[in-house]
Amino acid sequence: MSTLNLLSAQKLFEGTHNQYQHQSVVNNCTMTFSVYLPPQASNDSPVPVLYFLSGLTCTDENFSVKAGAQQWAAKHGIALVMPDTSPRGEDVPDDLEDDYAFGQGASFYVNATQKPWKTHFNMYDYVVNELPALIEENLPVTDKKSIFGHSMGGHGALVIALRNSTAYQSVSAFSPIVNPIETPWGQKAFFNYLGDHLNAWLPYDTCHLIKQGNNQLPMLVDQGSDDNFLAEELLTDHLIAAVKDADYDATINMRDGYNHSYFFIASFIESHIDFHAKYLNS
Repeated sequence: MSTLNLLSAQKLFEGTHNQYQHQSVVNNCTMTFSVYLPPQASNDSPVPVLYFLSGLTCTDENFSVKAGAQQWAAKHGIALVMPDTSPRGEDVPDDLEDDYAFGQGASFYVNATQKPWKTHFNMYDYVVNELPALIEENLPVTDKKSIFGHSMGGHGALVIALRNSTAYQSVSAFSPIVNPIETPWGQKAFFNYLGDHLNAWLPYDTCHLIKQGNNQLPMLVDQGSDDNFLAEELLTDHLIAAVKDADYDATINMRDGYNHSYFFIASFIESHIDFHAKYLNS
């Protein structure tokens, strides 16, 4: 188990918001993540965990600073864990064309199989296995967990929860990329990270997983009607069709007038944490 290096600590809503670094085995680089521990958390009273996966270009700090989530986590006694969106560093490959939707900051939460990406880009294993083990070993939390995310991170949260439905209590997403095999962002990322075989892409596509009848778990999705990525990259209508065809009991809200920004997330973050609290604290 790698050692946690505390970078910063802030008191917040009577809890603590900490940023850490550690050496990741699966990503072969130094990774950064943030944790909010609510005031209820102690070694004698560990708390459940809610993981948040951020979107393209983000780090662990975007959600930490902009979403206003900590006050609601403190209310419900839930720890928040916010990893970075990808491996980073001088030795980590990046997109040579500076495409913000690919390379560093744009892992798509997959395990890459193609060179030069496969040495470092293993964010699926990082979020599913390495990071939870590290959190549960070092912090006053239980192994009870849920997951949510935004945009590319919403894609990651939905895929991870659907593929590991017994490991998570619930899943939610803001503006998720739900059918990446049909989108420009997803196609570029999957071709480079996973190769040119569709069978390698399908396990990372939410609509496909739902159609395959993966075990259901509570799901909430919020999407803004004025999101400029909705028609080409997010394809929420594909998700609506998939859950209907699969008889999946998911709540999908189209929020009139909202866009893709953190103003949208901040507007509905309370309802998402309330949603997860029902299952994490039951």
